[in-house]
Amino acid sequence: MDKRDPLSRKIDGDTYLGFDFGTKKIGIAVGQTMTTSASALQTLKSINQAPDWQGISKLIQEWQPIGLVVGISRQDDGTDNPVTPRMLKFCRQLEGRYQLPVYQQDETLTTFEAKQLLFDEVSVNATKLWAVQDQLAAQLILQTWLNNPKKDISVRN
Repeated sequence: MDKRDPLSRKIDGDTYLGFDFGTKKIGIAVGQTMTTSASALQTLKSINQAPDWQGISKLIQEWQPIGLVVGISRQDDGTDNPVTPRMLKFCRQLEGRYQLPVYQQDETLTTFEAKQLLFDEVSVNATKLWAVQDQLAAQLILQTWLNNPKKDISVRN
């Protein structure tokens, strides 16, 4: 591990991993309550339309989070999107596999916001955008959750 890279080592404080779930790839971010900040970590491609559990396990082992935060997408009226049931299943699978509390965070427009940030403000090309937009969306999801003072309750479905 490179000690100069802040993402290459565990930071003191309560650590959480955030997830932007997608059927083709999952963006992952790491954040700490001590600094109330989140950083994009990586994007894992799905394997046969299933999460890359080996990759997720490796990150959980490395970062030793005390909780996991998953972005949940819903329609404007609060009803489920077509992908919402898969997101909720992913939450249950995370909780069952890792025995960690799983928190849900509204992810409305996070991928759109991530694309806007990358494309407009950083001028990232389309190929690079596709590769990193989900981890930035995960960072936005986790940052929103860390900023919420009522984040102490995990949601079970």
